Amino acid sequence: MRSAPVTPDGDLIRWIELPGCGGPAAGPARVYVHGLGASSPAYYTEAALHPLLADRRSLLVDLLGFGLSDRPAGFDYTLESHADALAAVITAAGAEGAELVAHSMGGAIAIVLAARHPGLVSRLVLVDSNLDPVPLPGPPGGGSSGIASFGEEEFLAGGWEQVRDAVSPHWWSTMRLAGRVGLHRSAVHLARGTAPTMRELLLTLDLPRTFLFPAQDGALPGEEALRASGVTVVAVPDCGHNIMLDSPDAFAHAVAAA
Repeated sequence: MRSAPVTPDGDLIRWIELPGCGGPAAGPARVYVHGLGASSPAYYTEAALHPLLADRRSLLVDLLGFGLSDRPAGFDYTLESHADALAAVITAAGAEGAELVAHSMGGAIAIVLAARHPGLVSRLVLVDSNLDPVPLPGPPGGGSSGIASFGEEEFLAGGWEQVRDAVSPHWWSTMRLAGRVGLHRSAVHLARGTAPTMRELLLTLDLPRTFLFPAQDGALPGEEALRASGVTVVAVPDCGHNIMLDSPDAFAHAVAAA
């Protein structure tokens, strides 16, 4: 396990690193970023070890507040702060010019990182990522809008138990590792989005970009504009939101093709 301090107080982000069988000549490192309430080692290990992807150095990073990383109550957990903390990890790991493979909330953070720290990112592979703000308040429960429907004190006082009961056992298996302050604040800021929005930022980025989404979802909102700006849009069959878990072989083929 590796770690790097990412706040003035020395709070640590931790990651699992796979050295890659191809060495530096195989290409830039891949940095895998999880979604809300998840953990990169739990979500990506099988796919990152797929023969099509195992040649690259791979960093399976847990964002601050989640999984193996520290859970500081003094961190604001905005998308911008998450992005800056992840940028510090990429720099500390000597992985500048990385390819970011980022799921759901992690994709929103990756977009912001690429906009704020363009020298650190050579390519984005977004996995069914959040691109737009979510209307609030939503019904209390799972997902960013459900978590964000609670006030912070209300969530900490017991609202988290409603979330626990609303989400799948699989999601809860990693969500329970998250700091509750970080989980709530991250959900609030994800639902709120950024200005410009993540979608608007993505359309203007000057680097290769690929967006993967489940084919079963039908048409991707805004797909025409994404394609017009140079984003490669790929519908992945036989999967739901967690593409890397539901169909790791198809996921690996899509990431390798990107």
